[in-house]
Amino acid sequence: MSLDQKKYENVVLYLCDRLGGEVRGKKKLAKLLYFADFDFYEKNEKSITGDTYKALPMGPFPISLENVSSAMTEKREIQIDRVPVQEGYNATEVYKTLKKPDLSLFTSDEIRMLDRVVSKYGHLNGKQLEDLTHAEAPYAGTQSGHEIYYELAYYRGTDFTDL
Repeated sequence: MSLDQKKYENVVLYLCDRLGGEVRGKKKLAKLLYFADFDFYEKNEKSITGDTYKALPMGPFPISLENVSSAMTEKREIQIDRVPVQEGYNATEVYKTLKKPDLSLFTSDEIRMLDRVVSKYGHLNGKQLEDLTHAEAPYAGTQSGHEIYYELAYYRGTDFTDL
């Protein structure tokens, strides 16, 4: 699988756009990308972004997210604000969209899957999404620090009747 930078950037823009213009928290964005890619892979045998995910202590993490979001910031497509939460906690990174996603890059199946991810997981916070991903076979079956193989998505048994 190879990374599709342009599509990846537009997935980030799409998620931000559909969630009121922003995604609050790097963890939340990482998990939404995970669900978009692994749900799409489970149904269609390919991911949307082409990113590789690692099993980290807080759940699956897309290894290209920081490079992609940095590039998007430089191109003024998104703005990342660090918002203090409470004393003793790291500031939350808020990803704000500065432009509309290019929908022509997506198939209708990809848009339906992204909309499903937004409606099913978009209202949850990073910790809730972390707990959900920890309970899934791809994460549970992968040694910490190692790549989570997309083929493990087939052990999830996701119900796609809402598509």
